[in-house]
Amino acid sequence: MAKRVVLVTGSLAEPRVKRIADELNSPDIEPVVASVGVKVAALMTTEIVERRLKLPEGADRVVMPGRFRGDLDRLSDFFGTRFERGPDEIADLPEYFGHSKAQVDLSQHDVTIFAEIIDATLMTPEQIVERSRKMRADGADVIDLGCLPDSPFPHLEDTIRALQADGVKVSVDSFNSEELSRATRAGADYLLSLSEKNISIADEGPAVPILVSAGAADMASLDRAIDIMIAKGKPYYADPILDPIHYGFAASIARYYDLRQRRPDVPILMGIGNVTELTDADTTGINALLMGLCSELHITAVLAVQVSPHCRTAIKEFDRARREYFAAKKANALPQGFGMGLMALRDRRGFSSTPDEIKNLAAQIRDPNYRIEVAEDGVHIYNRNGHHVSDDPFELFPHLDTRADLGHAFYLGVETARAEIAYRLGKRYTQDEPLPFGVVAETKGSADDAHLLNFKESGSTLKNKKAPKTGGNDETD
Repeated sequence: MAKRVVLVTGSLAEPRVKRIADELNSPDIEPVVASVGVKVAALMTTEIVERRLKLPEGADRVVMPGRFRGDLDRLSDFFGTRFERGPDEIADLPEYFGHSKAQVDLSQHDVTIFAEIIDATLMTPEQIVERSRKMRADGADVIDLGCLPDSPFPHLEDTIRALQADGVKVSVDSFNSEELSRATRAGADYLLSLSEKNISIADEGPAVPILVSAGAADMASLDRAIDIMIAKGKPYYADPILDPIHYGFAASIARYYDLRQRRPDVPILMGIGNVTELTDADTTGINALLMGLCSELHITAVLAVQVSPHCRTAIKEFDRARREYFAAKKANALPQGFGMGLMALRDRRGFSSTPDEIKNLAAQIRDPNYRIEVAEDGVHIYNRNGHHVSDDPFELFPHLDTRADLGHAFYLGVETARAEIAYRLGKRYTQDEPLPFGVVAETKGSADDAHLLNFKESGSTLKNKKAPKTGGNDETD
């Protein structure tokens, strides 16, 4: 028998909630919309709900708007039915019901992230430790010390000890065999990169080698190095080397695929910098695709660099990707619906309302507070004095009365600018809330807070005791 779920709302949002309720109706759930008789549901108090709400017979649970501030436990006791707080946005109700029993677990992954400091020879051990802490906060598991040709590294041993004392594993990347020997003798955890020509260094200390071919794209050489380490009975990673686009990129992907097909048990590392650093494109999508290769081919380590300014969040992006993809693979699912951490520029559902819905709502407004929404036709701003739409906030300004309050004018400027950005990119806009940019530019309230369905504090609306409060987008409740 279907569970009868009551969706409580105000009169302004009631048509929207009814539309969503029709979509939710199924053999498992019977949504019933109940209007309390106030225009804005977010402004209801516990006392108002107790006096005005008429529950239909056989209600199994009651979902209140996300911005409702009342006492849910008190209401549950009063009505004898479980009350809960739903999502802030009506458009999120389907997702709320689809995921209410099982939150996505992003605590697990199976990929180790090596984060390279390419100019380590030019930094002091203290400076390196400080930078490593930032990388580790972004998700790095191993700090890779990049050695520069013709740049002495007299403090290599001191740096390895300092990093390990700070609680992090260390790898050393050098074309100089002497530096690699010093590194493993000093207790480094990994060495990048050994080939069959200098693989004897693996016997000089505890460091796990990352193996490469002795010549460009020479897979036979890499196979021989792998066989040597297997014969020694020691751990290793193999790296066929990911080449830049137009310089062997497709062929290098084929090498990874070929190695995995031929040797299904070989541990593989992929260095992603040749693609992220050498391509003028946002790294979020690139890292999502590269993580897809890692997931399918069971590549369990990556080497990330953040040298170019446009790559400054590469570690954070890959950390998020490895967690979402692990959860998706565990669920035998596409990498969809496991969080929005990699959705930087766009959202899966960018507009929560249609132009007609906003038009109908605006016609019912009887107060001077401005509401701002975004739909496929542009930025909407409306109050009792009018409803205006444009894709340019400057065209909206002549219709706004802000003469009495400079703070109000500033607030509306900020909000319409946010709304324009959301409109241009196809992102979800909610008045008084920061725009979500995933892990690329996390702000308070962004990332996955919306999925946690927590009780939120009042919005960021600029308040002025002498002027009417400019309310948030509370009419959507």
